[in-house]
Amino acid sequence: MENKIELIETAEQPVLSVKKVTSVTNLPQEIGSAYHTIMDYLAELGEQPVDVPFTAYYNMDMENLEVEMGFPVGKKIAGKGEVISNVIPAGKKVTCLYKGPYKDMVPTYEAINKFITDNGYKPTGVVYEYYFNSPMEVSESDLLTKIVFLVS
Repeated sequence: MENKIELIETAEQPVLSVKKVTSVTNLPQEIGSAYHTIMDYLAELGEQPVDVPFTAYYNMDMENLEVEMGFPVGKKIAGKGEVISNVIPAGKKVTCLYKGPYKDMVPTYEAINKFITDNGYKPTGVVYEYYFNSPMEVSESDLLTKIVFLVS
């Protein structure tokens, strides 16, 4: 599937999230746990997310991944316990909607990196993945993930 890569500019987005350092092997369990914890907290407050869940990757060290998992929310909400109040920063972002198995995303990441280089942008080092569905809902070939690189 040919993926459309584009440059967008967005406003700051409040989020509730959980930050962890984990291995790629434990990532699915950490993501599931973080999303449940945040959703329980939002339910306690009578609030709802305003968009699909995300995971932010601060490095690509597969044994010590620095990740932030969370949900965009409509306003700043105080954190509680391991749930923190944070923001996705405003600014330029290069995005691409990917369809398919998570394990096959590497060529899309490479294409995004090439687009960034070819167009004179500089990645900030943080990459977001927004998950429109999950392997528990659809087949791997139907997974939809928006990949977002913050750039300057």
